[in-house]
Formats: sequence, C-alpha cells, structure tokens
Amino acid sequence: MAKSKTKSATVALAAPPQSLELALAAARTAADNSGRDLVVLDLRKLTEIFDYFVIATGTSRRQLHAMSEEIDRVLQDELGDRRLRIEGYVESRWIVLDYGNVVIHLFDDEARAYYDLENLWAEAKRVDLTATLAGIR
Repeated sequence: MAKSKTKSATVALAAPPQSLELALAAARTAADNSGRDLVVLDLRKLTEIFDYFVIATGTSRRQLHAMSEEIDRVLQDELGDRRLRIEGYVESRWIVLDYGNVVIHLFDDEARAYYDLENLWAEAKRVDLTATLAGIR
C-alpha cells in the first residue's frame, strides 16, 4: 500500500485492484507464448511509481514480438486496459510495456542477465505463479 503525504496527515493509498490481475494475465500470456523464467515482483512496498513488474525471457526477436503483441491484445481486449507506452520493440533485446501500475519486461537471455532486474529489486516479494501457470507446457 502506497502512502501519500498531505498537509494535515499521511493518507494510505490502496493499489488499484486490477493491478495484480493485469500482472498475472501478462505472465500467463507470456507463458502461453513460450516465455521462460517468468517472475512477477510485487513492488508496492518499495516504490509508489508502480505496483508490479512482470519479467519474462524469450529466445528470439520474433518470439519477443509475439509475446509483446499478445500481451497487449489480452490486456486491452479482455481486461480493458491500454498500454501507455512501449520501448525497445525495434531492437527487441528488452521490450518494456508500460501499463502504469504494471510494467512488463520482455528480455532476450543476454539482456536479462546484464540488467538483472530481479537482483536490482531483490527486496521485492515474488508473486506465486503456481496457479496462474498451471497447465501451461
């Protein structure tokens, strides 16, 4: 839960209820498109900027594009959320899909090892994906 200071008091701000749903849908969609090493980090206690990171690895430019495009489709068509911006699509080594409260990072192997977001945000709680990814592969 994020906190916001006002002149008179500190007010607790709840994460939008849809944030976790978006993150889990993105993770499942990445897995459905052969994404590997899926991780969802809960960052709500560490930053007020966003609630969750979804991190996945792809094996090729084509696969990273397919994951990116399908995540966009699912989150927009099925959950009614629109991506705010995208970075790295042309280079396709690290594609970032920004949904405001949820940021999705799609890496190739080399970029994921280099940027090592899991280590950078090591204090973040990992969301259990067992139920979300059940039945995939």
